[in-house]
Amino acid sequence: MNAQLLESPVRILAQKNAPALHLLGGPRVLHRGRWLDVPEGSKRLLAFVALNGGRVERRHAAGTLWPAGDDLRAAGNLRSALWRLKAAGIDLLASDRCSLFVREHTVVDLYVLYNWAERLIGGTATEEDLSALRWRVDALDLLPGWYDDWVLLERERVRQRLLHALEALSRQLSRAGRHAEAVESALVAVAAEPLRESAQRALIEAHSAEGNLVEAMRAYDAYRRLTRRELGVGPGRELEDLMNRVRTAAPR
Repeated sequence: MNAQLLESPVRILAQKNAPALHLLGGPRVLHRGRWLDVPEGSKRLLAFVALNGGRVERRHAAGTLWPAGDDLRAAGNLRSALWRLKAAGIDLLASDRCSLFVREHTVVDLYVLYNWAERLIGGTATEEDLSALRWRVDALDLLPGWYDDWVLLERERVRQRLLHALEALSRQLSRAGRHAEAVESALVAVAAEPLRESAQRALIEAHSAEGNLVEAMRAYDAYRRLTRRELGVGPGRELEDLMNRVRTAAPR
């Protein structure tokens, strides 16, 4: 599986016979210890409902996913997609006359990610939050290869939320004295978006907290060359101020 970011916590939550829907690197479904193949004709419906807060009007889903043709044909396509899911043993969506919704006990990796990021950004992270995740840049990608407007918007929102969380994670790990992990989480954010100054700042702070001032200056110099080459400008004032403090602390 490409997206390993939430592999451990999602598996733990899914151990109680609850199905788990993976949208990062997916969509895929894990149920009772085995992966289920999601029918091609149903993947977009499953992802659309999950990305819209877990509940969506039937007409809205049908009109968005099958815009060609009339409402009657779109409604028929929706019913067919639901039938394929159930035939594949994937009973993640329920419906009534007006709405479709993700069943209550379904674990969705994206929701797990949002909750984790919210705790980190809000400063309420637990010890488990600092330890549960493994980092790979490709785990940042929601529904890779999908280019629907509703996917692109959500993908960017996920990306921004996760980058903020990685920066917050790096700082909290530094405060806990876990410097290697702090550097690693900052590096994931930098690799995902090299021009993102807040990610570069988190990396420099992590190096500095560990006492690796030369590494901090090396990271800054690399970023300064990058911004001048790509943007024609230097780093911002806040990062410059940080580097002035690092240089002051560095041995002569």
